[in-house]
Amino acid sequence: MRRMLNTLFVLTEDAYLSLENENVVVQTPNRTLGKIPLISVEQIICFSYKGASPALMGACAQRGVALSFYSPRGQYYCSILGENNRNVLLRRQQYRLAESGEASRDIAASIVIGKIYNSRWVLERTKRDHPMLVNVERIDHQSKLLAEDINRVQDCRTVDQVRGVEGKAAKDYFFAFDDMILKDKDSFFFETRSRRPPRDRMNALLSFIYVLISNDCAAALQGVGLDPYVGYLHTDRPGKPSLALDLVEEMRAVVADRFALSLVNLSEIKASDFEEHEDGGVFLSEAGRKTVLAQWQKRKTQEITHPFLEEKIPWGLVPYTQALLFARYVRGDIDAYPPFMWK
Repeated sequence: MRRMLNTLFVLTEDAYLSLENENVVVQTPNRTLGKIPLISVEQIICFSYKGASPALMGACAQRGVALSFYSPRGQYYCSILGENNRNVLLRRQQYRLAESGEASRDIAASIVIGKIYNSRWVLERTKRDHPMLVNVERIDHQSKLLAEDINRVQDCRTVDQVRGVEGKAAKDYFFAFDDMILKDKDSFFFETRSRRPPRDRMNALLSFIYVLISNDCAAALQGVGLDPYVGYLHTDRPGKPSLALDLVEEMRAVVADRFALSLVNLSEIKASDFEEHEDGGVFLSEAGRKTVLAQWQKRKTQEITHPFLEEKIPWGLVPYTQALLFARYVRGDIDAYPPFMWK
């Protein structure tokens, strides 16, 4: 249980929420974890399978406190909202911003700056931690190109220009990606990003992890009342969660790519965990998916200090904090959306 941005996060799987004297009571079968005045809470995000009492749900509805339920693994279930706190006003403003070329450019630029910053940080971290095992000169060169790309984003006048810089930056980053693979280079290597289908084990691993984080971002956006299908950097398309994919971009390198590299470099995933299909596509086997999912859940519990909030949170809450910050920007509570920029 933790509080950030006037939001109560309930992370204990067997916790039950109830109402007592205008307080939210969080308790397990063995003990009470805490009592928080309902008047001090703007939103409750619950990852428990036990749920909440009807009295608490009714009080939240009456007082305009959003109460969102997720599975312990982060699958979005539903939200309880009072009549004075429906999503329509928030979503209308989200759509207005999406229709504005200037606003869309500003949001897309913030997201891409965060993405490039984090991509450069991953390269610099590898160069620092493994100077004897990697091509320092090549990584340093690509890192400098990424620094130049950040400056280019700031000069962009349209969303299309931002997308162009983002595409170049992705190529600059992935050019050095193979250098960060330190183990079993015969089985795990990276030449270029391939999808639909992935053509090698490293691409297969990346694609699977990107799906995991995309699902987390979509669930987080639904929980705060935003439409995950209306984005700014990614173009709209039926069935495409564009805003969720926008959020993924800033987290891709530091959350997904570092996780994939750690699985390979720590030998937690092996060549035998993949299977090749007749069309040349390479995919994780059932056993491989189970291994990745188990390690993913462990990684999500590791704590970091959020660079903007300056509070300790588990990695798994990063999509939810960013969704909350984005909702605050859309409502006008903050002047600009602060992307996740890892330090």
